[in-house]
Amino acid sequence: MTATSCTVRPARHPFLEKVRQFTPNWFAVTMGTGVIYLVLVTLPHASSARLLAAEWLWRADALLFAVFFLMFAGRFLLFPETIRPMLHHPLQSMFLGTIPMGLAPIVNGIVIFAGPAHGAPAYHLALVLWGVDAVLSVMTAVVVPYFAFTAQDHSFERLTAALLLPIVAPEVAAASAAVLAPHLSMEAARQVVGIGYVLWALSVPLAFSILTIVVFRLLIHKLPHRELGVTSWLTLGPIGTGALGLITLGEGAARAFHGTALQSAAFVARDFGVLGALLLWATGLWWLACALLFMWRYRHEGLPFNLGWWGFTFPLGVYTLATLNLARVAQSGVLLGFGVVLAVMLGGLWLTVLACTLRAVARGGMFQAPCLAPSPAPQERQAKLR
Repeated sequence: MTATSCTVRPARHPFLEKVRQFTPNWFAVTMGTGVIYLVLVTLPHASSARLLAAEWLWRADALLFAVFFLMFAGRFLLFPETIRPMLHHPLQSMFLGTIPMGLAPIVNGIVIFAGPAHGAPAYHLALVLWGVDAVLSVMTAVVVPYFAFTAQDHSFERLTAALLLPIVAPEVAAASAAVLAPHLSMEAARQVVGIGYVLWALSVPLAFSILTIVVFRLLIHKLPHRELGVTSWLTLGPIGTGALGLITLGEGAARAFHGTALQSAAFVARDFGVLGALLLWATGLWWLACALLFMWRYRHEGLPFNLGWWGFTFPLGVYTLATLNLARVAQSGVLLGFGVVLAVMLGGLWLTVLACTLRAVARGGMFQAPCLAPSPAPQERQAKLR
């Protein structure tokens, strides 16, 4: 993969250089951590210790998001000449979708943790942030593909499931809408649920078209290079979030539209949500099996650590949430047991990736934007072409 180069000189101060090199990939950390505390509060038989741990993870996640947002905003303001190379980079630009997806679990945490303690002000804050998240997700889902269609250098053999990242953002916001809606006035709840369905429809069908491309690419060009091996797990993201959104939006619609002219349609949406979620969940089983087999194949080559490893967490996390919610509405002990197994697997992966991230940060070298890599010398370019 060729990276778009940038002629900007490095910043003199080490911290400013980190700001200049800050990439949206870091928001995948808040995504992966966010889904952990959402799974903790969704698991049955909640204990006070588990809920307290989930709340503190939410606080830490919100703080991380604020730090990352300030650094990314600093890159825009202090080094605006680096934005164009980022938008033109065929892989780094895809991670812009992690910004709204990293914000969505924080909004859910405001509803779950701050709402019971602070009431209406917390829910109002969550509504405002959810609106920001929805707008950012739609912008990302439109702008990033536009640059992919018009300015980026893509080839079929280099395509991966990372293409899903900007597309999946609206359906993540849709699932978040269902968490927020029950705590709003009936009129506001109806609007939020309605927008949630629009966001879901903007994302899921397009995501499945990309999954088709991913299957064809795997068939023709086999597995991605080991540095991009973790992208195999990203396929679970739109499937898990899509199933979760159908269940929770259906329940939200049944409550929000009760007693209105759309009551019967809302009840249909609730019942169809369970069936649709089951169909999507079953599709996810195939992708989960493939991801596990791919990891078994990669065991000989090894997977070099990078921030992409956080792709292990969020896709599996939303699939776990979908499994647990499907078990709840279907009252299925088998699904519940499988959801618990997935939750344990998710916890182990999160701890592993977190430890690797902290170790890599301590060693340095984690702040390197691919789009700012120096251009290779002419002799090197010629050597690569031979």
